[in-house]
Amino acid sequence: MHIHILGICGTFMGGIALLARQLGHRVTGSDANVYPPMSDELREQGIEIIQGYDPSQLEPAPDLVVVGNAMKRGNPCVEHMLNRRLPFVSGPEWLEDHVVSRFKVLAVAGTHGKTTTASMLAWVLDQAGFDPSFLIGGVTGGFGVSARLGQGEYLVLEADEYDTAFFDKRSKFVHYHPWVQILNNLEYDHADIFASVEDIRRQFHHLIRTIPSEGWILAPAGDENIRKTLEMGCWSHLEYEDGPEGRFTAELLEKDGSSFKVMCGDQEVARVSWSGIGLHNVHNALMVIAAAEKIGISPADSAAALGSFVMPRRRMQLVGRERGVAVYDDFAHHPTAIRTTVGGLRASVGKDRILAVLEPRSNTMKMGVFREQIGPALNEADQVFVYAPDSISWDASVIARTCTSPVLVEEDFDRLVAAVLREAREGDRILVMSNGGFNGIHQKLLEGLRKA
Repeated sequence: MHIHILGICGTFMGGIALLARQLGHRVTGSDANVYPPMSDELREQGIEIIQGYDPSQLEPAPDLVVVGNAMKRGNPCVEHMLNRRLPFVSGPEWLEDHVVSRFKVLAVAGTHGKTTTASMLAWVLDQAGFDPSFLIGGVTGGFGVSARLGQGEYLVLEADEYDTAFFDKRSKFVHYHPWVQILNNLEYDHADIFASVEDIRRQFHHLIRTIPSEGWILAPAGDENIRKTLEMGCWSHLEYEDGPEGRFTAELLEKDGSSFKVMCGDQEVARVSWSGIGLHNVHNALMVIAAAEKIGISPADSAAALGSFVMPRRRMQLVGRERGVAVYDDFAHHPTAIRTTVGGLRASVGKDRILAVLEPRSNTMKMGVFREQIGPALNEADQVFVYAPDSISWDASVIARTCTSPVLVEEDFDRLVAAVLREAREGDRILVMSNGGFNGIHQKLLEGLRKA
């Protein structure tokens, strides 16, 4: 079967492409913005990618069009597909019909940490010999791919609350029917599709309705939005982690979270020493240890596997060093994620200078929903640089007014890069945060440092 994917370079749709390819289908696809790491991964797997949405790519007609949720009415390929009555489905629906039905699903949902936590869980299962299948919204460090079909009985999924497609406004995760569901956290986000946090809680409630009574829900003890969601109804086994009421908790051995004890009540059941930093990643690890225990993997074995875990790309990824300056790439694009990312790096590097470079690129950021929260989230950086092109519909100078660190807001990309290079000196850490390609800024910074 020839499957053509619209929006193929999104991390989820790229994973769909990889799974379809492994099932033996011919897979092609297109996207408006083709950039690494997903574009590289797809091409390495022999999947043809077309730049743009000229309808000629649908002639001759594929057997099936899989439509990404970034596609909207008015898109030339969408209109051609509808006018020619080509068969089409959403990505989550295709996954539900062709992959989910084969496995017991372990899913990770939440506003933050889904990709990292799902990657950890897949790695733990793999190291324990379970040979899991997985689809994760990023290129995993240990596996080098975002999706794989294994021979085991379990499928690890990153369960996203974003809507499914222009013709299906339910959250993606209602298609996944998990056996074990991690609920990492719940905050307001995706202001382009959700009017309030109550709307998001309603979608999480719909997810909970799909979990069998013999299945498990693992939730953080202190998240008020998750508690309110569970109060709407819970029919499965429920266990709290990481807090006064949590079954598994952490006792830090290093303040940056790179080493910690795993406690079950007053008893130490494992120790984790790994490359992860930040309290958010300690939380993620506890959720993974709890989930793995539900399918028979001991906390000690999970901890041992985490010792060799490599963070997914774009999660505090060291891109390179030049002239004693380290350049990191991180996907953070919400004030909470920005705060925990900067805070985790601060705990790791001590008094070394951190130059934070932020692109407010997500739909929610562009709308200015979090404009008052961004500045305080950057307080632990020594210098902040914010890229604010015309696509930002609000005055980004509010970040400078609300941040205790010096902030430069720049609307011109080249001037922004030049300003960062002027400021950087030996021993600095440049932390770039964006959920997009950011015009290849990481390599531009490294090239500039090399020529300095």
